[in-house]
Amino acid sequence: MAESGKLTKEFLNTMAKGLGVKNITKLKKAELIHAIQTAEGHAPCFGRIPDCQVSPCLFRGECIG
Repeated sequence: MAESGKLTKEFLNTMAKGLGVKNITKLKKAELIHAIQTAEGHAPCFGRIPDCQVSPCLFRGECIG
């Protein structure tokens, strides 16, 4: 993660690789986060729920921020 608290593409790529997500270089940031959420067994909800109440969530700050 970057110092500003933003999720960097590099951080997300590393996380995705660790979870076994394939073809990560072709994915846009939101698609990559959806793939990570799915690989972790969660619904791929990033940016899709306007009034999300899920907490804690690694992506929450950028999702509803």
